[in-house]
Amino acid sequence: MAVAGEGPALVLLHGWTVSHAEWSPLMHELAPRFTTYRWDARAHGGPVPRTATVPTVQRMALDLRNLLEAFDLEGATIVGHSMGVLTIWEYIRQFGTRGLGRLVLVDQSPKLVTDATWRHGIYGDFDAARSAAFLADLEADFAEAVLRLAALGLNERARRKYAEDSRGWQIARSALRKQAPGPLVATWRSLVEADWREVLPAIDVPTLLVYGAESNFYDAPTREWVHAAIPGSRMHVYENADHSPHQAAPQRFVRDLREFPG
Repeated sequence: MAVAGEGPALVLLHGWTVSHAEWSPLMHELAPRFTTYRWDARAHGGPVPRTATVPTVQRMALDLRNLLEAFDLEGATIVGHSMGVLTIWEYIRQFGTRGLGRLVLVDQSPKLVTDATWRHGIYGDFDAARSAAFLADLEADFAEAVLRLAALGLNERARRKYAEDSRGWQIARSALRKQAPGPLVATWRSLVEADWREVLPAIDVPTLLVYGAESNFYDAPTREWVHAAIPGSRMHVYENADHSPHQAAPQRFVRDLREFPG
């Protein structure tokens, strides 16, 4: 857990396979304005877990509750990116919204796997067969499978840079190869097996949605569905941004965060 800054409490939940360092590019802007709490989610960012507890999103929701209670963070703003959003939705499923302040949800869908009646998951066509094939790819070559998931989606620039094996992809590959795949695959299984669509209409705290216009995973109909499903939510779409709009435009993201009423 990394705690820094001064001001109202801000809890930052990172995406799958990364760590609290995801938020480092924003800290120059955040630290003078907020007291930030950046965790490494279970099975992320450190040594292999020494517990038999499977690192599922359901367990991460309980971890979040324990964090909020341990630091007495009633009324805190909770910011989630990707898996962090799913952790927030699972928290609300289990514990409701009591004690939560504002929510800031970055580039996510409430159901990752698509079917004949649901086209708002990954790519718009990540069906059960494609999901199973990805899990098999993770078992065969974890690092490359994760890279391909991001690279071979909806963002044409990502496709090109992956084909070129650019420096950024090389750095990401090296970082992924240092991680223990087993716990992270278990986490992924819990993400694709879940469905949070019924949670969204129950969200009754101020909610800001931030999406990348060139998201690797989610198209405009997906973000519009999420926006319509969460009562009173606001949405910002960042042009020229991918699945990580907060990193593509950190100053704008912090400004939007500060100006969002709660």
